[in-house]
Amino acid sequence: MSAFPYERYCSEIVSQTGLLRAAFQGADLTAPVPTCPDWTLADLLLHLGTAHRNIEKAARERGREPLADATPLTPADGPDPADADALDVWLADGARTLARTLRDAGPDARVRPFGIDQSASFWARRAAHETVIHRADAAATTGADYTVDAALAADCLDEWLEMVSLIMTLGIRPELKDLLGPGRTIHLHATDTPPEAEGEWFLDLTGDRIAWRHAHEKAAVAVRGPVADVLRVLYRRLPADFDTVTVAGDRGVLDLWLEKARF
Repeated sequence: MSAFPYERYCSEIVSQTGLLRAAFQGADLTAPVPTCPDWTLADLLLHLGTAHRNIEKAARERGREPLADATPLTPADGPDPADADALDVWLADGARTLARTLRDAGPDARVRPFGIDQSASFWARRAAHETVIHRADAAATTGADYTVDAALAADCLDEWLEMVSLIMTLGIRPELKDLLGPGRTIHLHATDTPPEAEGEWFLDLTGDRIAWRHAHEKAAVAVRGPVADVLRVLYRRLPADFDTVTVAGDRGVLDLWLEKARF
């Protein structure tokens, strides 16, 4: 469930892209991205800009063609990966156009990029959070500062848990069933979320599916720290032993989650 109004997500697509653009100014575009080992920094930027454009295209052309006839854009459709100025302008234009098209479509419009039919509100939230996470990748590559509004980071963590649960339910990643087992529970505790943001999560992997809720409950393993850092640990953007994060309990349960719960 979205924590913010639709307009907030549209605005975050632009503002988070702006922060990401600032993070790669003057950087080596051929540098490897430590959190995405198969990518260079240019690959990362082309990936994000292409994702923005595919969502925008689907929102703009919704219902005009059968899904089977839709041709997604690829990073090869973007600018020269060696041209930093062109990449910068391309990212900015893509984010602004996506936000504008989503606003024009309205939150309830059906949008289906990547073969997944969801509301525009789903995709606005997805695009905003995708940009938040790839900002972390850019920052890890260039050494830029990385901060995220605590409420936004908490919502991003909510969405990640929703997606993992949905992916398992849909049977897209059958290996997620390996997460399930007796005694497998995880407690996440953010230390800096505002009162209106629910900053604790309980992941219950003891049943026949992934279940989670906002709750303060004893678990097999607990992860505690600033919400942006807990988020990055869950997204495998920070090691679990990062100096601002505390892990207590059965580390094996957490390690199994980090191994299996990913795209």
